[in-house]
Amino acid sequence: MDCLFCKIVEGSIPSNKVLENDHVVVFHDIQPAAPTHVLVIPKKHIASMNDVTAADTPLIGEIHLAAQEAAKRLGVDESGYRLINNCGKDGEQTVHHLHYHLLGGTRLGALTSLSDSHKQ
Repeated sequence: MDCLFCKIVEGSIPSNKVLENDHVVVFHDIQPAAPTHVLVIPKKHIASMNDVTAADTPLIGEIHLAAQEAAKRLGVDESGYRLINNCGKDGEQTVHHLHYHLLGGTRLGALTSLSDSHKQ
């Protein structure tokens, strides 16, 4: 398989890991979009969110718990962070291995236009 993230999981491509457990790896993005920018990936190859099955439900929970722990280790759990999954071409998914971007360390801009009642 020619998957960049699978190669990171197996160790043939180095990464700057924040945490790793039996199911998930969290590592720093090499092109950060925020002061804190890590990727949270399952060790199991799943191409995208569209390929997640009911059997993967426990793994999705593990991913979210790892993101929570990574935010704590990186010191953004209290100030806040964003967890993003890009899916498919229009969602700008560039690596076809399920992954989440955890961004923080600064006030992040809005993802979409919000009504005035949601602006602060």
